[in-house]
Amino acid sequence: MARTSDLSRPIIEALYTEALVLADEVRAVFAASAEPAAAAEPIGGDGAMLRLALSAEGLKTTTRMMHVLAWLLNQRAFFSGELSASQLRRHGILPSDREADPEALARLEPETRALIEETVRLHRRIARLDEAWRQDFAMQSPARAFQQMIGRELGRG
Repeated sequence: MARTSDLSRPIIEALYTEALVLADEVRAVFAASAEPAAAAEPIGGDGAMLRLALSAEGLKTTTRMMHVLAWLLNQRAFFSGELSASQLRRHGILPSDREADPEALARLEPETRALIEETVRLHRRIARLDEAWRQDFAMQSPARAFQQMIGRELGRG
């Protein structure tokens, strides 16, 4: 049976470009925090807790971006004919996300927190697309559901 899909190559390519740019920003921020000058701060107290927060949230954030990029690469492979729909369905699942630790986030710079939140939003968007694709886009838009309800009501009158 042929599958229809509301995902298109342009949508995937746009998301892929967005994800690459975001992944590069993530790499730059968390790589800078691992540089020797940043690590040379005194051990103990707030310095150690900040390094721990950067390490933990950096790992979660980079993992989140790797999952998003892997999902997008699988979609690109599908559109290029390198993966079948069944292979994509079996192996192209977006892993669930790990929530950030609010205490760790509070220790980070506002710019770093904003970057982390941006990666969370992208993951959520991709997760919604993945779920919709797996349900054959059976979910209806609220506007379409409202139009159908009005149509049914007017048909009774």
